[in-house]
Amino acid sequence: MLNNNRLRLAMQKSGRLSKDSKKLLSLCGVNIDFKKQQLISFSENMPIDIVRVRDDDIPGLIMDKVVDLGIVGENVLEEELLRRKIECKESLYNILQRLDFGICRLSLAIPNSKQYSGFSSLKNMRIATSYPYLLQQYFDIRKLQFRFFILNGSVEVAPSAGLSDAICDLVSTGATLEANGLKEVEVIYSSQACLVAQPGYIMHAKKILINKLINRIQGVMKARESKYIMLHAPSSKLQEVISLLHGAEHPTISRLAGETDKVAMHMVSSETVFWETMEKLKALGVSAILVLPIEKMME
Repeated sequence: MLNNNRLRLAMQKSGRLSKDSKKLLSLCGVNIDFKKQQLISFSENMPIDIVRVRDDDIPGLIMDKVVDLGIVGENVLEEELLRRKIECKESLYNILQRLDFGICRLSLAIPNSKQYSGFSSLKNMRIATSYPYLLQQYFDIRKLQFRFFILNGSVEVAPSAGLSDAICDLVSTGATLEANGLKEVEVIYSSQACLVAQPGYIMHAKKILINKLINRIQGVMKARESKYIMLHAPSSKLQEVISLLHGAEHPTISRLAGETDKVAMHMVSSETVFWETMEKLKALGVSAILVLPIEKMME
């Protein structure tokens, strides 16, 4: 039985969010041995228990207050919410933090051989999907008739197997659709992973731990999107150099030993520094340009 004094967090046991969720927790300093294939894993250094389940079980665990937190895709969360509304079940939750992974879209796709002349051309089509409630909502709002066919896994093969006329499935790059002779025609829902909490009262000690975890998550995400830049710049070109580094904070400028017309500049940039930018910097007389990843940040 789970210890109620420990924070309980549900995450996907295997699948597209599992690896990124494990990495996020590791970067946040939560030490967990995931090698054992068990339902519950225990943090070695923090009072946190990780419950590893199917992704479509996570919203229910949150809404039924079985776990305190969950890492889940917004598409899965919304699908469960719509299902529970129809069944008149409680469906409360709080999104604490949207995460920087699991970014995808739920889209309608049809075979390349079919013509698409707008949404109305989908009328009365048989559509294979793992997300019938999101699909139904999208068609109901637009008052268009269709038939859905629930298929869990390998949805993209349904048209070629003669099971459906179209599909509604998650798309990240579109490579899977292309490999199966399909083309994306409508985006019905955009999604990303998020940290979700159960509604209502949470023990004070757990709230403190949740806030600590959120601060660390935000620090990890900030670090991932930022770079530390070091360079030597001509003193007469400082403003031009700074103007090229979009998203950079105010730089630290210090004198270089043995140099009278050059300074060292250090700064954090929240935007990617492209090769073109570095070439423009070099044209201004900048040298020793280093762009380094940041492991952790806290503001």
